[in-house]
Amino acid sequence: MNSMTNLLSAARSRAAVSVMLIVCFAAALFAVDGDKAMYVGGTLTGIKEKTEGKLVTTSDTAMSFEAGSKGSATIPYASVTSLEYGQKAGRRVGVAIMVSPIALFSKKRNHFLTIAYKDAAGKEQAAVFELGKDIFRTTLKILEVRTGKEIELQDNEACKQFKTPKECEGK
Repeated sequence: MNSMTNLLSAARSRAAVSVMLIVCFAAALFAVDGDKAMYVGGTLTGIKEKTEGKLVTTSDTAMSFEAGSKGSATIPYASVTSLEYGQKAGRRVGVAIMVSPIALFSKKRNHFLTIAYKDAAGKEQAAVFELGKDIFRTTLKILEVRTGKEIELQDNEACKQFKTPKECEGK
């Protein structure tokens, strides 16, 4: 009976280790590349959720998300009503975005940008992007300048990622 208990215990341990390895590898596989962005969700048409591409901010009039054959979208800077940055996707915008359970086990920092804007008909729209670690600060600063909107930070942790510690004091 004791050897049966030992076998079950060993099997459980191997299963637990296997699950943790799968979670770690999956987190690495689903992470957005450092120099890219991923459309997480929102009201953009023609682009599926979880599509990776480039967020292009070189135009003076509009930003675009380009995902090659998977689609593209353009948002005029003048139509942007708010910009939000944080570790969670879309806190203030009425867009329900589910973050992968894999992210809960990952120590990787996620950089979510939520853009609220009005379409040509004046209707509120929103898009949530996960920004790569190599582009998030530059992208946020460019969007602040080109839209004339200050980035709304979700919390003190988001402030620490985007601004200097002195700028985050008292927030």
